[in-house]
Amino acid sequence: MSKDVPVTWTTTTGLVAGAIADAVFGDPRRGHPVAGFGQAAGRLERAWWADSKPRGALYTAVAVGVPVAAAEAARRRSGNVQVAATALATWAVLGGRSLTREADLLARSLEAGDLEAARRRLPHLCGRDPAVLDADSLARATVESVAENTSDAVVAPLFWGAVAGLPGLIGYRAVNTLDAMVGHKSDRYRNFGWASARLDDAANVIPARLAGVLTAVAAPLVGGRTGDALRAWSADAGRHPSPNAGVVESAFAGALGRQLGGRTVYPYGVDERPVLGSGPDVKAADIPRAVRLSRAVSVGALATVVAGRIAVTTLTRRRRAR
Repeated sequence: MSKDVPVTWTTTTGLVAGAIADAVFGDPRRGHPVAGFGQAAGRLERAWWADSKPRGALYTAVAVGVPVAAAEAARRRSGNVQVAATALATWAVLGGRSLTREADLLARSLEAGDLEAARRRLPHLCGRDPAVLDADSLARATVESVAENTSDAVVAPLFWGAVAGLPGLIGYRAVNTLDAMVGHKSDRYRNFGWASARLDDAANVIPARLAGVLTAVAAPLVGGRTGDALRAWSADAGRHPSPNAGVVESAFAGALGRQLGGRTVYPYGVDERPVLGSGPDVKAADIPRAVRLSRAVSVGALATVVAGRIAVTTLTRRRRAR
C-alpha cells in the first residue's frame, strides 16, 4: 500500500470519529483547547494592541500561524497518530452538540416563562445584550445564533478539515475564534481586529454557501419548503452586513417560514439589521425546529465532506493507475 492511501483515510476516519464524539459528548468540560487558545490569544492581544490595521494583521498572522505550524508537524506523524490527532481536533473544534443543547435549554426557560433564566443563558450562544430583550427577541436571537453557528461551528470546520486535514481544522478554529474576540466594530477593535474579521469572512465563503444549500435541502424535515429557503437566500442574504451569516440566516428564515433580522443590540452599540424572510416573527416554539434543522445540516455536512474525500481519492487512484 502506498504512503498516500493511509494518509487520505486517516483524515477521513479522524473527521468521522471526531464528529461522532462531538454528537455524543459535546465540548470537553474541562481544559478545552479552544478556550486555552483564546486565553493565549487574549494575552497576546493585550500586549500587542494598537489602534492600527498593520499591528492587527501581524497579531492575526502570529495567532493563526503558530497553531497551524504545530498542526502541520503533527500531521507528518504516523497514520495512527494522525487518526487520533485529527479525531481529537475535530471533537475540540466542532460545537454542534453544545450549540443545540444551549438552544434547547433556553427554549425551555422561555416556555416556562422564566425570562431571567433565558437572559442568563443567551451569552452562551451570542454576544448580544440580553438585559434589553423580551421573550420574542430572545427567541429570535437564539434562532439566528443557531443558524450562524451551524455554519461556523460545524460546516466550516468539517469543510476545512476535509480540504486541509489537521492544519485546516486548527487554522479555521483559530481564525473564527479571533474574529469572535477582536473582529467586531467596537472602538477598540475597529482597526486592530480588521484583519481577523476579513480573514474569517474569506474562510467562510464556501462553507456558508454549503450550509445554505444543506439548509434548503433539509427544509422539509422541519415543515418548510426548499424553494422558500432558496428564495429567501436569493432575496435577502445580500442585504445582511455579513457576507456569510446573511446566507445561512436567510436560508434558515425561509426554511422555517419565519422572519429574522431587525434591530440588534450589542454591548458596544445597536445594529439595524435587514429583515430576512417573509413569515411571522420567531417565537419560542420555533427554537426546537431550528435545532432539528441544525442537526440535519450537520449530518448533511459530514456526509458531503466524506463523500467528497472518497470521490477525490478514487479519481486520484485511477489517474495513477493509468
